[in-house]
Amino acid sequence: MNLELVLFFILAAIAIATAIGMITSRSTVYAALHLVVNFVSVAIFYLLLDAPFIALSQVAIYAGAIMVLFLFVIMLLGIENIAGELEWKNLIWPVAMAVILLVEGVFLVAQRIGQNTYVGSTGTELSDPSLMAKVLFTDYLLPFEITAVLLLVAMIGAIVLSKHKKPSKGGQA
Repeated sequence: MNLELVLFFILAAIAIATAIGMITSRSTVYAALHLVVNFVSVAIFYLLLDAPFIALSQVAIYAGAIMVLFLFVIMLLGIENIAGELEWKNLIWPVAMAVILLVEGVFLVAQRIGQNTYVGSTGTELSDPSLMAKVLFTDYLLPFEITAVLLLVAMIGAIVLSKHKKPSKGGQA
């Protein structure tokens, strides 16, 4: 067993554990932190597949920007904890389906163990950051700029919506 396969299994365990932790966490902040670790483990999967640009994008966009947005919404709405009791009778079918899918997945993997399978080239030339930047800033400059303006407008809108109005001296907002 080579190092890449060992690293894959460790990352798979981390990704599955953090996904389960995210779903079962009562604290929304802890759920968001589990999601960050999950995003980072997926980015490392991309590095194992020789796609450094996609891995960097995964960390920058999902683990960075999207998680800041999630935490911003959590703190803006003030929902740090999820109230309510978990009823086990409502979980019977989802757990049964998960077990069936797990058994089927293990069966399918067990069938393939020992078989040599060849995976063709994945076209890693577009995963090179310098080549991706060249294509992005030449062929796709207009969509890139439109996306930048759209994100700027969304950021300004979030700032305006989160800004608290100061009450006037008459006691009215």
